Amino acid sequence: MWWQTRRFRLDLSRPLVMGIVNVTPDSFSDGGLHASPEAACQHCEQLLNEGADILDIGGESTRPGAHTPSVAEELARVLPVVQHAVTLRVPVSVDTSRAEVISAVLDAGADIINDVRALQSPGSLQAVTRYTGVGVCLMHMQGDPHSMQQAPHYDDVVAEVQQFLAQRLAAVTQAGVPEDCITLDPGYGFGKTAAHNVALLQGQAALSALGRPLLIGWSRKRTLGEITGKPVHERVAASVAAALAAVSRGAHIVRVHDVAATVDALKVWAAAGLVTR
Repeated sequence: MWWQTRRFRLDLSRPLVMGIVNVTPDSFSDGGLHASPEAACQHCEQLLNEGADILDIGGESTRPGAHTPSVAEELARVLPVVQHAVTLRVPVSVDTSRAEVISAVLDAGADIINDVRALQSPGSLQAVTRYTGVGVCLMHMQGDPHSMQQAPHYDDVVAEVQQFLAQRLAAVTQAGVPEDCITLDPGYGFGKTAAHNVALLQGQAALSALGRPLLIGWSRKRTLGEITGKPVHERVAASVAAALAAVSRGAHIVRVHDVAATVDALKVWAAAGLVTR
């Protein structure tokens, strides 16, 4: 399987590692450690040195209750980082939902739009389709970041996530995005309890029936803290274990903060013959 992006056709015969670059002052995972464009640019280079295959740059925190920046704030955060990252000869993804930001980062040369709202925000899908060959990741989220964890409910979390992703896949391809440009993300931690997340992981292989690559983000999330009892800065081992579990159930790309540890773990799995496609 392949993932077509603007400058790169990504071979998914092995799992790829997407390194997270949060250019936000209120990220749950790093507390604004890379909030300045200068620090974020340095972090891009560090993640590539650790073995990241893709960089994912985000300027809006989507943790529950997070402040929503203005379009101008989001652009001021991400645009300088994108402009630097596209010179590093690696696929550059931007985690955003806003049409204005999508257009600006694609003008700057970004390859992928990674949208937690699955291109449902006003004008976002139209913004993507104005460019040729843009890679897209469509994610499932119940509710919105401000309310998603208040009382999430599913009768069958796997079936409902699958149905949503199938509907968005159909809508986005109908709008003109080629299917080979699209990946799907079940949205672990987005409008889901720990029990929902675990059930979704257990049934994740069923999502492969949609015929598109799966991009998975478990890194440092609250469910891992509930399982292990560890605070966010002590969840590296749990995050790597969750990434491996996701790969074993069909994930093609894992989105992580701890790139070096994840890359090493996948190398060991590959050597043992445990990563197959």
